[in-house]
Amino acid sequence: MKYFYTLIFLLSSAFIFAQDTYIHCGKLIDTKAGKVLSKKTIIVSGNTISTIENGYISGKKGDTTIDLKDKTVMPGLIDMHVHLEGETNPKAYLQRYTDSEADIAYGSVNFAQKTLMAGFTTVRDLGGSGVNISLKKAIAQGKIEGPRVFTAGKILSSTGGHGDPTNGSKRSLIGDPGPKDGVINSIEDAKKAVRQRYKNGADLIKITATGGVLSVAKSSSNPQFTVEEIKAICETAKDYGFHVAAHAHGDEGMQRAILGGVKTIEHGTLMSEKTMDLMKQYNAYLVPTITAGKEVTEKAAIKNYYPEIIVPKALEIGPKIQNTFKKAYDRGVGIAFGTDAGVFKHGQNGKEFGFMTEAGMPAMAVLQSATITNAKILNMQDQLGQIAPGFFADIVAVNDDPTQKISTMEDVVFVMKEGKVYKKQ
Repeated sequence: MKYFYTLIFLLSSAFIFAQDTYIHCGKLIDTKAGKVLSKKTIIVSGNTISTIENGYISGKKGDTTIDLKDKTVMPGLIDMHVHLEGETNPKAYLQRYTDSEADIAYGSVNFAQKTLMAGFTTVRDLGGSGVNISLKKAIAQGKIEGPRVFTAGKILSSTGGHGDPTNGSKRSLIGDPGPKDGVINSIEDAKKAVRQRYKNGADLIKITATGGVLSVAKSSSNPQFTVEEIKAICETAKDYGFHVAAHAHGDEGMQRAILGGVKTIEHGTLMSEKTMDLMKQYNAYLVPTITAGKEVTEKAAIKNYYPEIIVPKALEIGPKIQNTFKKAYDRGVGIAFGTDAGVFKHGQNGKEFGFMTEAGMPAMAVLQSATITNAKILNMQDQLGQIAPGFFADIVAVNDDPTQKISTMEDVVFVMKEGKVYKKQ
């Protein structure tokens, strides 16, 4: 009798596992071909896509059917620049001293969920306290809802640089942070810091190649690493299977970063044509973050929203990002979709689509930058970024055809990640 019940259990489990999901799509974005297809059925088995059929196909008894005949369906979106640990607010700089890791963690749960509900099933988290590594694990283990996270852990900076965690502190708190804290000043520091991030559980490296807007420091754009230091970072990162992202507003710092071997330039505000050509030569990508530029410009006009030292930097840098993006795209620089969410409110990542098309990038190309391009940079091109057999069942839908109405990307109405539905109207 014992073996009988065991057999029944195994047969029942097999039957449940065999159930498929049939998604009827009015329109389907083929990101690889750059085409909008009509009347398709996506068949999902487990956490992957099994096949795509013409017309609306019915499943067998026990299968699930999802009706998206009046929607436009596409692969789950990928944002290559978010900060899931925090979000802009006028008390943000004070919270650095008052919030514990537990406070940060509880807040990040909400930010992660908002990001997923906005249609972003994968993100690259480009820097925080290290809580972002635990957040990544919690999502992967199914403890909380959120996007698939590739994280840099703590970013790497030089002493006093954009990512130095003690900038703006009183003298007794400044101390002398080192590689473990993300502050490096030599080739040996650089190697040690990369290895520490591998030990911590990071997936990639993020450096601050120049000054920045929101750090409590004077310069927004001066170079802050030598080429030799950046090469040491990139070469060590390669040993551990990491790619390197570089925050950069100033042109000289960008050139050093590209020559040093970074894969992506974040922001790129003051980029020259020479640097654009270098990016093409070295196969580096620009992550524009136009939404963040507009946000800091807007918030800088609000009295006391930012510390006084930040305001002139925000007013200088913020308004220039979109125009630089246009020039870089027109010159043939590779573009990777990224927003810098956290600098603005999480869940509003979809605004970036509109700003990119406004600057002259065709809507389909923008959608491809947020899917197949980003999947390639993450070395996930065989699993993410396409609706295709064998790919993860990361599937989202919007009300309208974004190639005709790009603003529809700000209102994602259906979200599936690895075959599980998280949002459905």
